[in-house]
Amino acid sequence: MNGFVERPRFSCTLGGALSTVTAIHGTVPIVHAAAGCGGNLFTAQLGGSGYYGSGYCGGLSAPGSNVSEHEIVFGGEERLAEQIRTTLEIMEGECYVVLTGCMTDIIGDDIRSAVQEFRGTGAPVAGVETGGFKGTSYKGYDLALSALFRQVVAETDERATNRVNLWGLVPGLDPFFRGDLLELQRLLALVGVQASTFFVPGEGVRDLVEAGKAAANIVVSQQHGIAAAEAFRERFGTPYLALELPIGPSASARFLRQVAEFLGLDGQLVERVIERETADYYRFVERVADFYCDTDLQHYVAVVGNATSALPYTRFLAEDLGWLPSLVVVTDNLPDEERSRIALSLDSLPHGGKPALVFETDASVIAGHLTRAWRPSGGERYQKRFAPAFVLGSTLEQEPAAAVGARHLSVSYPVFNRVIVNRGYAGFHGALHLVEDLLSTYFGGA
Repeated sequence: MNGFVERPRFSCTLGGALSTVTAIHGTVPIVHAAAGCGGNLFTAQLGGSGYYGSGYCGGLSAPGSNVSEHEIVFGGEERLAEQIRTTLEIMEGECYVVLTGCMTDIIGDDIRSAVQEFRGTGAPVAGVETGGFKGTSYKGYDLALSALFRQVVAETDERATNRVNLWGLVPGLDPFFRGDLLELQRLLALVGVQASTFFVPGEGVRDLVEAGKAAANIVVSQQHGIAAAEAFRERFGTPYLALELPIGPSASARFLRQVAEFLGLDGQLVERVIERETADYYRFVERVADFYCDTDLQHYVAVVGNATSALPYTRFLAEDLGWLPSLVVVTDNLPDEERSRIALSLDSLPHGGKPALVFETDASVIAGHLTRAWRPSGGERYQKRFAPAFVLGSTLEQEPAAAVGARHLSVSYPVFNRVIVNRGYAGFHGALHLVEDLLSTYFGGA
């Protein structure tokens, strides 16, 4: 054991799988675990995501087998079968997914056989082993999506040329996932691509069942959702493109060009869309340019977030807003090759000033990195310090930011000092929201 992590930025595998399944409207999870697992994960994960809530059948309404000593000693398969049967009778759903916890994985309950008994009786019934010891919530996201792609998506030989599936943002752990997916869906529609995300309003189990008709899959993360894309390709032969989450006009233009090349889209149409969207973006921004320039709002900035979002935020702030990133903290538990790839990506930032890069999850250690980067004022009249400064991170960074005299905006998990409904920061429209929130924080005195 290497020690404890204070206030980690993720929960267990079951937590990620549970937040993923409950984000798909019409899906009913069946938690095959000890009493308390589902409720505790709901409180820890979804409450820290801008009060994301329980959805159609999540949170405290999620059915659970609540296994105890009897099942641990004699096996829990009979109890699981009973729970699936009663859930099908009582809970109206379009899809049911069994998710296991640590205890039921350790005793080796055969959930595949239990689930198989109920297939063909109506709505799809799927199952996946998500014992918490398998990894973090991000692992649970990939396991849940992979299971749904293998067990729920319908067989089909039909392929729609300009139809894609879009994922990569983990419900709950990427607090703005709904707004971001909606914006990317809008951008793809402008260049003639129909994108199914499964997670936004108006979508759900039906889109998941028909996902096999897509010509390709697009993953807006280069770390999370990749295993699911591999599972999809293994079953349907569908290629996938893993891209950085685009935030702002520069990244969004690159995103559209990369998708266009991958799908063989009309290049002239794509360039016209980029030109129009970019013009619209700056037409809005120019209205705040007067006081932005007059009051010199360029900031030094530190970004704290997961691997999916930390670099895109940093890139937008440097490329499009002209700010000066000095510290990037990636909060995922990543393998060495992914850490090296992220470090290389920072070389492409403009201004030639590569920020310090840290991989850390512990809240107190992250606060220590902030104070080392920006020394708190000791009351001296004259001192060398970074100012003005801004921290984009989780709510946990609010106090450390204040301690070093920096402004703060919560953009990464956990977020519990703001409510997030459909707000997103991806794309052209999302970047305008981010500009609004940053400048509002400045003028609001936070």
